[in-house]
Amino acid sequence: MRNIILDTNFLMIPLQFKVDIFSEIERICNFNYSLLVLEASVRELENIADTGKSRDKKIAVAALKLLKSKGIGIIKSEEKYADDVILRSADKDTIVATQDMALKRKLAQKRASIIILRQKKYLQLIERKPL
Repeated sequence: MRNIILDTNFLMIPLQFKVDIFSEIERICNFNYSLLVLEASVRELENIADTGKSRDKKIAVAALKLLKSKGIGIIKSEEKYADDVILRSADKDTIVATQDMALKRKLAQKRASIIILRQKKYLQLIERKPL
């Protein structure tokens, strides 16, 4: 069983680009997996829903509803920044789904597997084996 951590910006893809990330993950992952989100990411979405611009608010509210309806597990953490927890959690059994360029670079240096959005239409799994 592998864990897939969904980053905050990744959870906003369904409304920004009309891509069903859940069916896409099912399509590209031919192994058992568990979808997870960090508590810091949930807090970030809640903050955007409260104080963001009109369009961002709607997207964040919808992303929070998606998390609840899909029963996504939440990783508890006292840390303020989700990226720090993600980088620490990235190992051979963990895949990170993100659109954050800086985070993708750091994960590549760590040889962590990632899921990314391609051409604003579909997801791609990039498997890397840790050294």
